[in-house]
Amino acid sequence: MTPEVARAAELLRAGGLVAFPTETVYGLGADASNAAAVARLYAVKRRPPGHPVIVHFDSAERAFAWAREVPEAACKLAARFWPGPLTLILKCSPLAKDFVTGGQDNVGVRVPSHPVAHEMLAAFGGGVAAPSANRFGLVSPTTAAHVREDLGNEVDLVLEGGPSEVGIESTILDLSGDVPTLLRPGHISKQELEQVIGRTIRDKGPIAPAHPGGLERHYAPRTLVKLVPPHALDAEIARLGVKVAVLAFSRPDERVDFWLRMPREPAGYAHKLYGALRELDTSDCDAILVEAPPDAPEWAAVRDRLRRACGEA
Repeated sequence: MTPEVARAAELLRAGGLVAFPTETVYGLGADASNAAAVARLYAVKRRPPGHPVIVHFDSAERAFAWAREVPEAACKLAARFWPGPLTLILKCSPLAKDFVTGGQDNVGVRVPSHPVAHEMLAAFGGGVAAPSANRFGLVSPTTAAHVREDLGNEVDLVLEGGPSEVGIESTILDLSGDVPTLLRPGHISKQELEQVIGRTIRDKGPIAPAHPGGLERHYAPRTLVKLVPPHALDAEIARLGVKVAVLAFSRPDERVDFWLRMPREPAGYAHKLYGALRELDTSDCDAILVEAPPDAPEWAAVRDRLRRACGEA
């Protein structure tokens, strides 16, 4: 165990806040059994009261102890995808208190795969409540530098772990009801989950449990963002008549003040997305236009994040 990881575990036990890398994005961690620590986490993040947080563990065994019911589907998915970018919503045991569940009868649990996160969680030995390590609603951090830019000295320790491999938040699957429900798409697709559990997974309806990333506007830069069909990008640039930054697969024909080229495959796009949005947000432009990616199942997670960045979810 590195000295920094040992210090992180000590800080968590003392009620401190530790930002740490995961394969999805950097998380802001607090002891999930400590009400005061979690309250401080909410205050630093400026997270609305009652909005639940995901609890992170180093093993499925510890994660499932926080659930009073562990369906067969959860066991199958954990065996296949944990450690990894999958959060399971399960009916909570007495270990999961209202201050992490938002007063709901379920809890989100995850076992991240990043080696630094795993080492820290194992050293701590319990559940760590960890939303993304940024101000609520803004673009999630995928490097330690992003965390420091967003939260400064309000965090007791920032563990360095390099850029996040996946780059967007975990898939969230609700197994607390009769029908498995996808609450948030992510790197692990609905089709992959269905293959493992042998059941159809429904998409989230208008009435769903409160969950991370479930608000209409989320993962958003401070600059206005608009999702534009590829054929309409040049016309929209000309129509706006302001300083425009563009996120696209190729350079627009119309003049733009700042643009970034994005990968044409979804995993590469997701990995680069939040860093690109942060860069465009500091370009001193009046609007960010994003060329809409393909409307295909493999792009579902990217499209979800872009729609929420635009407030169109």
